[in-house]
Amino acid sequence: MADPARAARLAKRIGTIVATAIEHDIKDPRLDYVTVTDTRVTNDLHDATVFYTVMGPTLDVEPDYEAAAAGLEKARGQLRSKVGAGTGVRFTPTLRFELDGVPAAVANMEALLAKAREQDERVAAVAATAKPAGEADPYKHDDEDSDDEPDGAER
Repeated sequence: MADPARAARLAKRIGTIVATAIEHDIKDPRLDYVTVTDTRVTNDLHDATVFYTVMGPTLDVEPDYEAAAAGLEKARGQLRSKVGAGTGVRFTPTLRFELDGVPAAVANMEALLAKAREQDERVAAVAATAKPAGEADPYKHDDEDSDDEPDGAER
């Protein structure tokens, strides 16, 4: 079993090699908007998982996730060869590509935060016009005379 720190270093190196190869060496138009977001390597250094995301050509166009996955699958052998040449490890790890779920989770979190802000604004608007149900200050104060105790009685 390898050192986890070595696996982390190898993962970082593999991510860099794969991202550079996708950008400069692989001539597949399906990979034009693919970005490598993270890479993880098992502690035995035999398997690497490359996480990626796909951006659309413009903000209003939905990205084509299926085409990107097919392009990565087709380029898997070439990318593994580049990883083997670039890392110099005895056994080149197998590559597995997974769509990164973080951007979708971030969008969901942003929607939830916007909903919470809207509810907070409604509560603040109601609270601004609200009046207390009883007295404005329901607590006893020392400066008030107490009707329960006669004058001069000790507590």
